[in-house]
Amino acid sequence: MSTSSDSRPERGQRGAGRGAGRASGPQRPTLGRPARRPEAEQVPDRDVHVADGIRLQKVLATAGLGSRRACEILISAGRVTVDGVQVRELGVRIDPTVNVVHLDGMRIQLDTSLITLALNKPIGVVSTMHDPEGRPSLEQFVADRDERLFHIGRLDAETEGLLLLTNDGELANRLAHPSHLVPKTYLAHVEGRVASNVGNKMLHGIMLEDGIAKVDRYHIVDSTPQAALIEIVLHEGRNRIVRRLFEELGHPVTRLVRTQIGPIRLGDLRTGTVRVLSQPEVGSLMAQVGM
Repeated sequence: MSTSSDSRPERGQRGAGRGAGRASGPQRPTLGRPARRPEAEQVPDRDVHVADGIRLQKVLATAGLGSRRACEILISAGRVTVDGVQVRELGVRIDPTVNVVHLDGMRIQLDTSLITLALNKPIGVVSTMHDPEGRPSLEQFVADRDERLFHIGRLDAETEGLLLLTNDGELANRLAHPSHLVPKTYLAHVEGRVASNVGNKMLHGIMLEDGIAKVDRYHIVDSTPQAALIEIVLHEGRNRIVRRLFEELGHPVTRLVRTQIGPIRLGDLRTGTVRVLSQPEVGSLMAQVGM
């Protein structure tokens, strides 16, 4: 004779019994564990190995990331990806002309023929590689280099500071394109006592002859009754934009220095000298423009 307990599930079946009374919806994943896909939906990592390629640790070492042994440690630690796939095996070979490699999420420039330089441009130098009028140009600062370099953006002759030169066409085009909103930082020495509302006006926009212009950040570094030193950040690239902004507000610029482009700082680079950007610096520039 059956009893009411016959309809109860066995102890090991209690989960099934409870689930049977619920609507058939997606199961909640176990707390603390990622939900596991059904076997049919499992997507294995792509095979990035190139049989006739170059060992990944050698590629990284050639790119300036350390000795091969140091690069092997980076790979084993899972810090390197190739085309978005994490690589831990030391035997993986890649094609550095095709594959895209990141270290800790930062793009690595694998083409050793590409170079990017920082120049502290002096006053009186025009932003062109060669000036037909015979004025001092950028050519004199890179005359000892074999690469065919071109400048990224420009500074007017009266403005000094950071200018980038490269032979990497894609990087240059992206940095110069307004859609990437690459910020540029300037120190402006201006005439007169600067009123407290000047910064607010610059942040909200000032009408110039070619449209509204505004800055991203504004900071008074120093001020006297006769002059002020102001740091501004903006991503505009219009001709003489910083000077025109201050002139519109009645504060002519007496000296203007660009101190930073994106993540690259002028630092203590002496006037009229150049330096080669490091691999991390180039990687940070590439990340800035989505490369």
